[in-house]
Amino acid sequence: MRSVITGTGVGLPAHIVTNAALAGIMDTSDEWIRTRSGIQERRYAESGQGSTDLGALAARAAIAKAGLGAEDIDAVIFATMTPDHLLPGNGPLLQTALGLRTTLPTFDLRQQCSGFLYGLELADLLIQSGRYRHILLVGAEVHTAFMPWHLGWDTLIGQSTREVTAAEKAENTASRDRTVLFGDGAGAVVIEAREGHAGLLKTRLFTDGTGAGVLTMTGVSFKRRPFVSLEQIQAGETIPVMSGKEVFKAAVTLMPQAVRQVCAEAGVAVESLDLVLVHQANLRIIEGVQKALGLPPERVPHNIERYGNTTAATLPILFHECQEDGRIQPGMKVAFTALGSGLHWGAALYQA
Repeated sequence: MRSVITGTGVGLPAHIVTNAALAGIMDTSDEWIRTRSGIQERRYAESGQGSTDLGALAARAAIAKAGLGAEDIDAVIFATMTPDHLLPGNGPLLQTALGLRTTLPTFDLRQQCSGFLYGLELADLLIQSGRYRHILLVGAEVHTAFMPWHLGWDTLIGQSTREVTAAEKAENTASRDRTVLFGDGAGAVVIEAREGHAGLLKTRLFTDGTGAGVLTMTGVSFKRRPFVSLEQIQAGETIPVMSGKEVFKAAVTLMPQAVRQVCAEAGVAVESLDLVLVHQANLRIIEGVQKALGLPPERVPHNIERYGNTTAATLPILFHECQEDGRIQPGMKVAFTALGSGLHWGAALYQA
């Protein structure tokens, strides 16, 4: 019995925000952003549109593509670091939005950029247990909630026409190294139990908590009293803090290692991989992984230039696009890999 992806879908906000638009509210430029990240544009959600809403769009499309109905889903796995609420998680909210059976379990994963990868292994374990046959796995994010909207970010999606002040522009510039990287979006897959050669072949997941400080958020902490305050927001403590050099070094080292390991355990040569889908955090990281694996660029596709970093949603969105445009054909071997806050990382090997 194998865990087979039978349906995919995406949920993308309508607002496309270019680098030039960001230059209107901070000291940046299209060249500055492209050079450092490869990003040209990203999507921003409407005010009031959460990761559950985007996840529901992706999930409905995936269920329909799989030829199933809401009543067929046996379990939900929702990976996100930007849930609608601290509690409850997005799982039960998605269950209600989709009209799924109220007797099924939902799982909420908090592995950030590696969330979808961890979800693949969890889905496979659930299916291999024999208790579940149709798993809905969603990765969705609305990162715009991190942004200092009171400093004019609302102008980016047409909610306001006012110009930001010089002081606001200076404050926005202080966090530009992070805020320009993120976008909003969702991807979903339906994973079914099926006989045959297609399906998930091998997964390897890792965590090293000694690296937790290289990518973290200091604000909104239950160790603090109160756990969130106006002072935290004004100080930018609700925006993730990242040591870019350390993250880059870990990503271009650990992701290729994980891909090699799953390939070795599955008896598959790395050079025989048809595609390697890398978490879309930074184009330089993607290119670094591609070179480390010794694969040609066309086998390590990317879409970061159009969406930015959508964290748990990057892998399912990219997988969906590769399936839709024919880059994934039956029999092909596809590797997934990701690394993110935690540090969590790993790889999965899948045969289409």
